[in-house]
Amino acid sequence: MGFKTDLEALVLGVLQDSPAHGYEIARRVKKLSASALELGENRLYPALKTLEEDGFVEAEWEPQEGRPPRKVYRLTADGRRELESKRSSWVKFSEAVNLILVPGLATEVRDGKVS
Repeated sequence: MGFKTDLEALVLGVLQDSPAHGYEIARRVKKLSASALELGENRLYPALKTLEEDGFVEAEWEPQEGRPPRKVYRLTADGRRELESKRSSWVKFSEAVNLILVPGLATEVRDGKVS
């Protein structure tokens, strides 16, 4: 069963519109999930490293005036394809879970009442 936590999918999802540094990625996940999801550094940075090694994101150091440079991550073309794959898998998974958790939905699907 996938999606116990698919941190990589969340990171790819928040990077789909624009590049971001680690703190901004964590902030976007929290904001877009209405504070239901929070990423700590201990989970986020290993995931970013894996995504970079897999070629799904690329990173470059961005200088900041008066402060140390920060690493900014952006989605690659392979990352966009991976995001679409993860999105498709998520839709199938969530639909299957809904069949179990939403009362009567499985019966409606079986009887052809829901397409």
